[in-house]
Amino acid sequence: MPANLLEIRDLHTYFMTKEGVNRAVNGVSLALKEDSILGVVGESGSGKTVTALSILRLVPFPGEIVKGSITYNGQELLRMTPEEIRHIRGKEISLIFQDAGAALNPVIPIGKQVEEIVLEHTDMGRRRARNLAVDLLGQMGIPDAKNMLNRYPFQLSGGMAQRVLMAIGVALKPKVLIADEPTSNLDVTLQAEILHRLSQLREENHSAIMLITHDLGVIAQMTETVAVMYGGSIVEYTDTKALFAKPLHPYTWGLFQAIPRLDTGQQALNPIRGAPPKMIDAPDRCPFLERCSKATTQCRTMPIPPLMEVEPNHRLACYNPVVYA
Repeated sequence: MPANLLEIRDLHTYFMTKEGVNRAVNGVSLALKEDSILGVVGESGSGKTVTALSILRLVPFPGEIVKGSITYNGQELLRMTPEEIRHIRGKEISLIFQDAGAALNPVIPIGKQVEEIVLEHTDMGRRRARNLAVDLLGQMGIPDAKNMLNRYPFQLSGGMAQRVLMAIGVALKPKVLIADEPTSNLDVTLQAEILHRLSQLREENHSAIMLITHDLGVIAQMTETVAVMYGGSIVEYTDTKALFAKPLHPYTWGLFQAIPRLDTGQQALNPIRGAPPKMIDAPDRCPFLERCSKATTQCRTMPIPPLMEVEPNHRLACYNPVVYA
């Protein structure tokens, strides 16, 4: 088995607000191996994006990493100086942001934005960097890439802007690529193209990919391992086939019940009742407690259940998991 290329242990990232402490990431532990794709799935507000930002120490104010460890290739990222982590970002570990419109600088042509990462991390001259930018945009399926270099982000469609972000993300063939909702707000054709590009990167460079999404269809298609997040914590962590065959956490089970299926005659969907928890000064108990139909006295009186192995390669944070006949 390959060693862990990226490993997160007991990560806590909080936002200190006037209303109280928002525990956006509350004890996350996961690992990413070389030449693998890990899916991180969960609804909005579950802590997926903040986990990704924490890896590269890009958590915005007033966020703060208060506890935990993040190691890349044996190096502790949380102990690095700002200069040291800057050499890692984009070159060794790259992040494709969810909102392309917000991630791209609106007053700089897209060509210069692609060139910037190349010039920052290599000794390549401007002419070679510009030629590389043309090649990268062309590889991402952008037509007439040379003439597109001088376009500004507002002149691009959402799909084109997402492809520019992809070009920036893969420019230096990073060993770890974090893709945060790369297919959101795109039509199915563009979604398929983006996912194909991610697969190509993995095959050509043996890169490790962390794919953050709320789309279980994308998870089924792309990943080998899945971490299910809820309320800032990982509640279930196993290989993709095991998760789809037998989800054990009531939250994961509820997600699958809310998906339309073609192989049964069931017409009505079963949505998860209630709303996600408020993370401001959240109590030390299972975050899914208020929405869980299987909650017991133990769930209500015990602290947050630890993530423990309940079956081979299947970890779960639940006192009363789903039981199968």
